[in-house]
Amino acid sequence: MLRPSSSQILKNNESTYSLVIAVAKRARDILDEAYENKVIIDEKPVKTAVEQFAKSEYKLVEDPSLRNK
Repeated sequence: MLRPSSSQILKNNESTYSLVIAVAKRARDILDEAYENKVIIDEKPVKTAVEQFAKSEYKLVEDPSLRNK
């Protein structure tokens, strides 16, 4: 289990599913950047991505028109 939990990161009734997708995309970007720069990663990319969202270095932006009503 990664800390912080999703409930600590999400604000304003944001979707947990959206957070999972955003973290996965960010983790892939971290991995791609490391590969391009030939850098060895010491920490798992998902953990780094979760920490970045928790520190508000990256924000979750949802399209309000896609929300269930």
